[in-house]
Amino acid sequence: MTLDHALLFCGMLGESLVLFLLIRRKVWRTLPLFCLYILWTLLTDLSVAFVIWKFPAAYNKVYFYELIPDTFFQFVILVELAWSVLRPSRASLPRGTLYVLIFLILVAGAAIWPLASFAMPSNVSPHAELFVHFQQTVAILRVVCFLVMAGFSQILAIGWKDRELQVATGFGFFAIISLIVAVLHSHQAVGKSYEWLDSAVAASYVGTVVYWVLSFSTREQERREFSPQMRQILLQMGGGARTDRMALTDIPQKRTRKRD
Repeated sequence: MTLDHALLFCGMLGESLVLFLLIRRKVWRTLPLFCLYILWTLLTDLSVAFVIWKFPAAYNKVYFYELIPDTFFQFVILVELAWSVLRPSRASLPRGTLYVLIFLILVAGAAIWPLASFAMPSNVSPHAELFVHFQQTVAILRVVCFLVMAGFSQILAIGWKDRELQVATGFGFFAIISLIVAVLHSHQAVGKSYEWLDSAVAASYVGTVVYWVLSFSTREQERREFSPQMRQILLQMGGGARTDRMALTDIPQKRTRKRD
């Protein structure tokens, strides 16, 4: 058994444990997309293992096409994490807040897009370049999401025992290693050192899965209320939106009264 095969097996075993713990801890109630993502990665890893065993020559092609929905999954999970963090004050938020979050993450992705070009591997084929660029952009977004959640954890009233920060930490660690390796790949030719770096990325994913197993094996702490600063910001947002809605609602009523 090669190192890559051993890492693939360890990853599948870890994903199975994570999926079991997600169901046992009922995390699917608050983070359904993340739970679906873990199921997806387990099924895709099983398919990759089958391809390696039966059709090794087709591995690169299968791996590339599986990365497309995988990258999309990671983007929507970022939206889910942001929306879940706001759970304590959703009732006071204006309508359309979820769409605002999606828009803000898209804007952040657009700002990061030029930076992602520095993490492009040197051996990417022309037809795959656009997709790999998008993949690297999402990887940087995962790092930014982790840094924002960790840096503003006090204001957001989340800690290391909260599922949102645990998920973001795992994604952030894996994304940082992936980006470092991508930058190194962009300055080296394909060879033994190239393959060892790829194995380092696979090992970092196994480390992420192990971290999730340890995290989800413990009970989640009860979610705290937002800090006064955060509550004030949300109340201002909600109050401003309610004022606008009331103003729009009053206009036709006044016109009706004048007609009467």
